[in-house]
Amino acid sequence: MKGLQFIGEYLLLMRRVFSRPKKMSYFRKQLVENINSLGLDSLLIVAVISIFMGAVLTIQTSLQAESPWIPTWTIGFVVRQSVVLEFSPTIISLFLAGKIGSSIASEIGTMKVTEQIDVLETMGINSASHLILPKIVACAIVNPILVIISIFLCLIGGWFACAFMSPIPPEQYIEGLLSFFRVYDVYYALIKTFVFAIIIASVSGFCGYKAEGGALEVGRASTQAVVNSSFSLLFFNVLLTKIFLG
Repeated sequence: MKGLQFIGEYLLLMRRVFSRPKKMSYFRKQLVENINSLGLDSLLIVAVISIFMGAVLTIQTSLQAESPWIPTWTIGFVVRQSVVLEFSPTIISLFLAGKIGSSIASEIGTMKVTEQIDVLETMGINSASHLILPKIVACAIVNPILVIISIFLCLIGGWFACAFMSPIPPEQYIEGLLSFFRVYDVYYALIKTFVFAIIIASVSGFCGYKAEGGALEVGRASTQAVVNSSFSLLFFNVLLTKIFLG
């Protein structure tokens, strides 16, 4: 019953969130600020994770495929498919759920417990849309860009592994990357990331918006945001995979 209550309250809040902002100039200003704080600040750590993830995946794949019956170029193919279809959109989104989700929940939760949200409501402002909608739109714009960068850097990391650790010749790795390429796979990854971005921002915003009490409750709301958004990502990952690839 608690889960159903959570879903019901979440949907009711989202009904308020997805309404037209009264002041578009303020919305655009908040959107730019959130793009910078929620997305661009994550670029460096996403790049580092992606490079090492691509290198490790390439090495592990080459170790598992040591057979004269398996062409070495298939390692590049397997790495590309793994990175595009699952690793970058899902693993990076889970990382962003922790980083971005906790930031959103703590920011809005702090405003809630210090009664700043009540002040907005007293002024006749739709506080849900005013605070959460710019974050949702910002994540929906930035997260797919971060995943595209992650895919590219993962594949670059795999090339570096081939060049300097010699699991396979780099030329055969490149041949595998180019083999049987489908643009549909990239579309699928971006659609997943777009859905994940909306889930991260909306669930985290909801957890922060419902925070009550003091600093301890803000911390709990931040933790709850990470847990709930991560669980939702995993659920929708299975659902979207079944819809688009099943």
